[in-house]
Amino acid sequence: MGYFLLFESMLDSVLFARDKYLHPDGTVYPDLCTLSLVAIDDQRNHDSKVDFWNNVYGFKMTCMKSCVLEESSVEYVKKDTVISTPCMVKCVDICSIHVKDLDFTSSFKLEIQRDSNCTGIVGYFDVIFEKHCKKTVMFSCSPTSEKTHWKQTVFILPKPIPLKKGDVLNGTIECAKNPKDKRALIIKLTIDEEAFNYIVQ
Repeated sequence: MGYFLLFESMLDSVLFARDKYLHPDGTVYPDLCTLSLVAIDDQRNHDSKVDFWNNVYGFKMTCMKSCVLEESSVEYVKKDTVISTPCMVKCVDICSIHVKDLDFTSSFKLEIQRDSNCTGIVGYFDVIFEKHCKKTVMFSCSPTSEKTHWKQTVFILPKPIPLKKGDVLNGTIECAKNPKDKRALIIKLTIDEEAFNYIVQ
């Protein structure tokens, strides 16, 4: 598993090994993985990565913003910055999915839990050991769970979106391998009909 579950095409190697070596009655563990999104309000992080370029020691360097914004970041997100309910956008059955099905498009709805400004969308994954198990076991890479090696993947928005408790962020996510670098991902988020493009690399 890579960052954002699909980064570096690590899962592709697992599926290749499954198809080549797994006994017909065998099982791969973890057998399920889910990919989810939440909204965050982290103005300090936004200031340091986006607004910083408005005045760099007296120089206006706003031309750098587009370069910074298109690249996602992998980091530990503080749980108190999470402002929405999570929404699962992809469920992967490791025992049956094919590599071509790892690219996906999915809609999402994020219900806002308090008055806030959405500064970014965060992606994380959960893994589940369930098939043929007497007891289901799982762990989560959610920012509200214990820290893991995989952290969370942050997609910073160009401008914060002001929101009220009870509002719903409606959008879609498109995820595909970068044709120029199969280890990297191209992500397109569309929120309220406005599109934002990112690279996970």
